[in-house]
Amino acid sequence: MAGRVQGKLALVTGAAQGLGAASSMMLAREGAKVLCTDINEEGALATAAAINAECGAGTAFAQKLDVTSPDEWKAAVDTARSAMGGLSVLLNNAGIGVRGNIETCTLEEWRRGFAVNVESVFLGCQTALPLMKDHQPGSIISISSIAGLIASDTMPGYNASKAAVWMLSKSVALYCAKNRWDIRSNTIHPTFIDTPILDGMTKSTGHPKEVIMEKLARQIPLKRVGEPSDVANAVVYLASDESRFMTGAEVKLDGGISAM
Repeated sequence: MAGRVQGKLALVTGAAQGLGAASSMMLAREGAKVLCTDINEEGALATAAAINAECGAGTAFAQKLDVTSPDEWKAAVDTARSAMGGLSVLLNNAGIGVRGNIETCTLEEWRRGFAVNVESVFLGCQTALPLMKDHQPGSIISISSIAGLIASDTMPGYNASKAAVWMLSKSVALYCAKNRWDIRSNTIHPTFIDTPILDGMTKSTGHPKEVIMEKLARQIPLKRVGEPSDVANAVVYLASDESRFMTGAEVKLDGGISAM
């Protein structure tokens, strides 16, 4: 039985760990070829090797990609063309946290957050679309955050950058639709997910991880922190033809937080 994304050609950013690694593996298990990219080249290579060990040689490829670099984006899309024969799925997953409230967040941190979280999506869409147009139907999936929809007094930089990803993705969706391209653009908005980014947050508190995880879980109606597979399952749906009538939309993976 063919996989849900059989024959799809996917480029994943931030694929060295966390959501990017989980989504790359899930896409491959469901039949896609995957180009795993990350500024951490060794990590991207490790993800691709794990995929090929499970799914067969030639399923995954790896390349270093600084998502803030136009030249490295061009090189990554060129690799998608040469290694996989094209590109039909773009997963904009790379992102960073932005520390500080409105008084303590530095301009440098603010600009870095927008460069990695927002400019990466702009560059990815702009660079990938010419190749994606040759491999329709296509799907652009960008990882925003529930923090892009619900504000906090402690993280204006993260709130603002993830909200920008949300609205940029809608603009891209409308542009593709206006041009009658069968290329969709949607966002995923997770709450706390058990990834290395969350590990960094727990370490900064000085408390054991299990204590912090319990505290975070209490804020979520479902009373648990999400798993990378929760997001990877949504990625597969949006990458597949099952979601062909879905564009300019947002998938909230927040355990019910936004319903409160």
